Amino acid sequence: MVARRILIFGSTGSIGLQALDVCDRSDELEVVGLSAGTAWEPLVEQARALGVPRIALADAAAAAEASRAWPDGEVLSGPDGVAALVAESGPDLVLNAIVGSAGLLPTIATLGEGIDLALANKESLVAGGELVMALAEATGAQILPVDSEHAALHQLIAAERAAGPGTIERLTITASGGPFRGMTGEQLASVSVADALKHPTWEMGGKITIDSATLMNKGLELIEAHHLFGVRYEQIDVVVHPQSIIHGCVALCDGAVLAHLGLPDMRVPIAYALHHPNRTDLPVARLDLIAAGSLTFEPVDLEAFPCLRLAREAGLAGGTAPCILNAANEIAVHAFLSGRIAFTRIAEVIEATLESLDSRPLSEFEILFAADRTARETARGFLA
Repeated sequence: MVARRILIFGSTGSIGLQALDVCDRSDELEVVGLSAGTAWEPLVEQARALGVPRIALADAAAAAEASRAWPDGEVLSGPDGVAALVAESGPDLVLNAIVGSAGLLPTIATLGEGIDLALANKESLVAGGELVMALAEATGAQILPVDSEHAALHQLIAAERAAGPGTIERLTITASGGPFRGMTGEQLASVSVADALKHPTWEMGGKITIDSATLMNKGLELIEAHHLFGVRYEQIDVVVHPQSIIHGCVALCDGAVLAHLGLPDMRVPIAYALHHPNRTDLPVARLDLIAAGSLTFEPVDLEAFPCLRLAREAGLAGGTAPCILNAANEIAVHAFLSGRIAFTRIAEVIEATLESLDSRPLSEFEILFAADRTARETARGFLA
């Protein structure tokens, strides 16, 4: 059997490291390219260990350091480096595990080449979903979601597609509720960065963990699901499920509801995307329903966690509104992580930015990039 050639963007982050673990356990997967933002030392170490001839770093200074430390390999950098890594590595599948809007360029480069994309970078679809999905359709490339919720929905929906249009009535995305589940807005005003980084279920990077604490992560997933599955926003629910056992549900026209269950382990959706349409054995804990006991569900408190409301409103507005939402969120989250603003100010900065900028129709990526720049400048103004 010829191994599937895998290129990983963001290989030094949480998803990237777990993806490498999945690849290491399989003779069916071969890593042919790696990338990171600034972490050149672990990236070079990965390349040496895997025998990868070519890597890319977003930061030019980091790329220069990597080139000096690794003269036997090829080190690419910047936007041109992203495109070259995709074109020259010859991958069958690209995993985009970059965090934030920086992941949009690898998504465009991959789909533009007609290469299948395993997508962990939800911001690609949040900021530019209309254009990204159109590009995938034009080149015939598949987008395989890596988020646990979207991977669950992808599997459930795939089983029903043959039944024809109108079969699927609603989608449900579950949320753990984050570290502040049950707290009021007044209580949230005084939480610390350390408190916000204590996620009850997942081990993730800082930005994603804060998004989970504000529930913006679920807002981004809502927009992502709309584009991935072609379902109206009115048909997508978000429900708090603290045990994180059910990752997604699909309600059907005959009253049946299909659910995807499993203990939380990101290697499961990663392996699903990398091996699709096949399955592979994984050394993960198995779900024991007796041991799990009760599964509980709660509505989202939109007063205490307004980011989900803001995301839904931006999604409904369409055009550049989701891009503005995403850019303002990245600026506000960075300000909170650096101790410059209170936790509750994150949503305030996002809402103020959305109210200050009109949404424009999306016809090309340059409009998207311009909206992102303007939104970041506007959000910084509110911070100042």
